[in-house]
Amino acid sequence: MSERLDVLVVDDESDIRLMLRGTLEDEGHRVVDVDSAEAAFRHLAEHAADVVLLDVNLPGTSGLDALPRFAELAPDAAVIVVTGEKDVRNGWIAAQRGAFDFIQKPPDPGALVAQVAEAGRLARGRRAEAAAEGGADDFGILGDSPAMQALLEQVRRVGPSQGRVLVTGENGSGKELVAHALHALSKRASGPFVKINCAAIPKDLLESELFGYEKGAFTGAVQSKKGRLELADQGTLFLDEIGDLSQDSQAKLLRAIETGELERVGGTRTVKFDVRIVSATNKDLLGAIEDKTFREDLYYRLNVVPLHVPPLRERRGDVPLLAEHFLERFCAAEGKPAKRLADDARQVLEEYSWPGNVRELRNLMERVAILVEADEVRGTDLVTWIESTEGREDAVGLRGEIERREADAIKKALESAAGNVTQAAAALGIDRTNLHRKLRKYGIQRR
Repeated sequence: MSERLDVLVVDDESDIRLMLRGTLEDEGHRVVDVDSAEAAFRHLAEHAADVVLLDVNLPGTSGLDALPRFAELAPDAAVIVVTGEKDVRNGWIAAQRGAFDFIQKPPDPGALVAQVAEAGRLARGRRAEAAAEGGADDFGILGDSPAMQALLEQVRRVGPSQGRVLVTGENGSGKELVAHALHALSKRASGPFVKINCAAIPKDLLESELFGYEKGAFTGAVQSKKGRLELADQGTLFLDEIGDLSQDSQAKLLRAIETGELERVGGTRTVKFDVRIVSATNKDLLGAIEDKTFREDLYYRLNVVPLHVPPLRERRGDVPLLAEHFLERFCAAEGKPAKRLADDARQVLEEYSWPGNVRELRNLMERVAILVEADEVRGTDLVTWIESTEGREDAVGLRGEIERREADAIKKALESAAGNVTQAAAALGIDRTNLHRKLRKYGIQRR
C-alpha cells in the first residue's frame, strides 16, 4: 500500500463523494468530504490536507475560482480537479491556477489511486522542502518569545533523531503542532503521520484501534482492519492524551514497543512494525505513577526526550502574532476582506490570561473574522466576548483587569462628551443600551 495521506474531497454530488471516499479509504487514506468550496475553506483553515479532489461545478464558488484560495490556505497540498465536462479548456485553466492534475468523472479507480499517490508525494516533498528551508516554525509553531524560541530550538534538534518524545502542556497549547513538526523534520517525513487520541476513544475500542483486529474478532468485525501502529509503519505515531490509556492497553503497548511486534485483536499472526512514537499529555504522569494508574516502565520508554509547550499566559508577547495569523487565515477561509488589529485590541489580547490557550485565541479570531464588519478590530469588539467566560475560575483575575480598563475608558469618553451618553457610546463604538448597562455594572454616574 502507498503512504497514508490526508485527502479532502470537494463535490456537491453525494454519490460521487461516497465513491471517491470509499476508493481512497480502501487504500488506507484518511478522507474528509464536503459539498462546497466554502466548506472546504473552513476545513483547511484548521486542518491540513495532502491532496484535494476538487469538483469544477460547485454551488457558490466554483472549483476553478476556488483554486487561488486553496493555494493560500494549503500551499503544500496538491489539488486534482475532477469534472464531468469534456472541455479541455477547464484543464488548462486549472493548471494555470496551480492545480496538480485534471481528471474526468467517473474516474477509473486504479488511475485515481495512482494519481492521488503521485499528488501525495508532491505534497510531502513540498512540506519537507519547506522544513529544510524554514525550520519548525513553518508548521504553525509561531512565537518570538524566549520560551517559544527555546522550544523551537529543541524541536529542530530533536526532530531528525529517532528518539521517542513526550510532549507535555495544557489543553489547547499546541502539542499536536509540535508532533507534526517533529515528524516533518525527521528522516520519516515521507512516511505516514498517524494520530490516535487515547481519551476520545472508548476503552473497550481503543485496543482494536491501536493494534487492529481480524475478521470475526467481535460482533461487527466483518473484515480485518489494520491498527494505528501498523498504519504508521515507517512513519510517526502520535499518541495524544497518553495519560488516559487503560492499564491493559499500557501493558500491551509497552510489549509492542519493546519487541517491535504486535498481534491484532482476535489474531495469532505476529506483525512487525517500525514506528517512531511521539506522545502528549496534559496530566502529571509522575503523579499518576505514584497513584498506580500509569506504568513507570512505559513512562520511561515514552519519555526519552521531554518537550514542554508553555501556556499562552506565559508568552503574552506572542499573542498579537498568533492573533494576526489566525485572523488572516479565517478571513481568507470565509472570503472576508482582510482585517487588522487596532492597538487597543492588541493590548486587550495581551492582558488576557487565555485559560483555553492557543485554541481559545484561534476560536476568538474565527468569531472576529465572521462577525466584525469593520476592517479594523477594536478592543471594544473583543471585551464582550472575553467577558463571556463567566464561571471559569482561572478567568476571574483577567476579568478584573479588563473591567478596570473598560471602566476607565467609559469615564474618559463620558468626560470628553460632557456626560452625553449618545456621544460617548459613539466614541466607544458601542450602542447606547450597551453603554447604559455598563454604567450600571460599574456604578458610574453621569455628571
